[in-house]
Amino acid sequence: MLNIRNETPADHRTVEDMTRRAFYNLYVPGCAEHYLVHVMRGHEDFIPELDFVLDLDGQVIGNIMYTKARLADEAGEEKTALTFGPVCVLPEYQRQGYGKRLMDYSFEKAAAMGYNVIVIFGSPVNYVSRGFQSCKKHNVCVEGGKYPAAMLVKELRAGALDGRKWFYCDSPVMSINEEEAQTYDDSLEPLEKKHLPSQEEFYIMSHSFVE
Repeated sequence: MLNIRNETPADHRTVEDMTRRAFYNLYVPGCAEHYLVHVMRGHEDFIPELDFVLDLDGQVIGNIMYTKARLADEAGEEKTALTFGPVCVLPEYQRQGYGKRLMDYSFEKAAAMGYNVIVIFGSPVNYVSRGFQSCKKHNVCVEGGKYPAAMLVKELRAGALDGRKWFYCDSPVMSINEEEAQTYDDSLEPLEKKHLPSQEEFYIMSHSFVE
């Protein structure tokens, strides 16, 4: 039986371990995503109502978490946006549609709460099928007016961004301390750090911009 529900305190360690397994060596040797999950829950921008786990026959196999982010136009007017991540599925259950179910469910809940735009950073191949588009198409940029290739935007309500130029700013919780993240990782069961081709792919994507 498949069930999507809110994360509970009893799930915290399971979710962190799952996140670690899903991301270890994917983007860099090791990972820090599980530490981000660990500290995110206590931050003011975290949205517990949009913190979901996917439970399959009593086992948690997926998770998605949201925080608030900020968009500001050229006149300084601001609006709240959402960002999610890390979103993960246990490696043995990946590429089976579970992540898509988790995202789609969370999109419905976010829209019902009145949120109308999501901005994420990720590989387009993983998200365009869920309605995400290049940030350039929605005129959403980062400081300096650049449009990162990995920055993707989804309107939960058509026309929510109304064509204006918007500057995106993450929640401060996303700027984690790397030393603290490493110390936290060192306190857990050792995993082997490896150099994998996916890390070069991530480097290229994360340093590319749309003109």
